[in-house]
Amino acid sequence: MSEPKLSHSSTDELDTIPDTSSPAYASQHPLTRAFDKFASLVTRWAGSPAAFCLAVLTVVAWIVTGPIFHYSDGWQLVINTGTTIVTFLMVFLIQQSQNKDSVALHLKLNELLSSHRAASNQLIGIEDASEDELRRLAAAYLRLSTRQPEDATSAMPEEVSTYEMTLRGG
Repeated sequence: MSEPKLSHSSTDELDTIPDTSSPAYASQHPLTRAFDKFASLVTRWAGSPAAFCLAVLTVVAWIVTGPIFHYSDGWQLVINTGTTIVTFLMVFLIQQSQNKDSVALHLKLNELLSSHRAASNQLIGIEDASEDELRRLAAAYLRLSTRQPEDATSAMPEEVSTYEMTLRGG
């Protein structure tokens, strides 16, 4: 006896799942997982009152030592070098956390879109579209929002539906 074939609807696969090179996929590599945990920990700490107080104390200590070092070039170089290094490293840590937060937010929005019958599921994964495609789609939605209620024959104008189909390769 053969197993029954399962029929798949067009919503089973949405062609909007990012590929494995996307930040939407967490790598299983231990180094990547460790970096993710470290970045989350550091960015949470960097936004804390304790981190701000430490930064203020560092600047105050630097200012207080100015007369001791006669406001020399070396004295100025210490604060310039220190702030440059911290800023440079924090950019990467904050970007890692921002990427993760962005993916989580997109997943939550995708869930809301997919759970609401009247919403267009074609917009799930739209964050992967080019900037030009997003601008054209935004313009179509702007035109939709300025229509008079009696002019709107459907919730989704034809130009948006057609454009969404082209975004998805349909």
